[in-house]
Amino acid sequence: MDLCFGLDQTDIPEGLSRARSIMAEPDYMDCDSDEIVKPKKLLNPVKSSRNHQDLHRELLMNQKRGLAPQNKPELQKVMENRKREQVLKAQKEEQEAHKKRSDLEIELMKRRETLEQLELEQHKNEEEQENTPEFVKMKSNLRRTKQEVDGQERTT
Repeated sequence: MDLCFGLDQTDIPEGLSRARSIMAEPDYMDCDSDEIVKPKKLLNPVKSSRNHQDLHRELLMNQKRGLAPQNKPELQKVMENRKREQVLKAQKEEQEAHKKRSDLEIELMKRRETLEQLELEQHKNEEEQENTPEFVKMKSNLRRTKQEVDGQERTT
């Protein structure tokens, strides 16, 4: 009987041979009869379906490319959604704050910008004056005093 499958008593482990001696062997294991149909493994209808094969092929290709779907824990998904919602809410509030500015606020912002520009210009002028040589400063002072004297003479 075992010669049909190419096994000797020496190839079978000891526990398995004891089990075989206790159990009755099925009739279909006889190699002598060609008339008996031997059982075949049944096909799984899900695996043999075309949709399943296509899906499996697509998943394998995505996995090779590194595009496999990431299975994140539920807690991580919830935390990411909350963070995204907070960012969107902050952006909405910021946009609403820009929209709701009154005329007074707009005017104050314009004045603040002009004052900042004037301060920058004064700062630049002071830096230029510090970097200019002494004789240029004296020359400009002399011109200024001369203009003041000429202005006083004209008024009198």
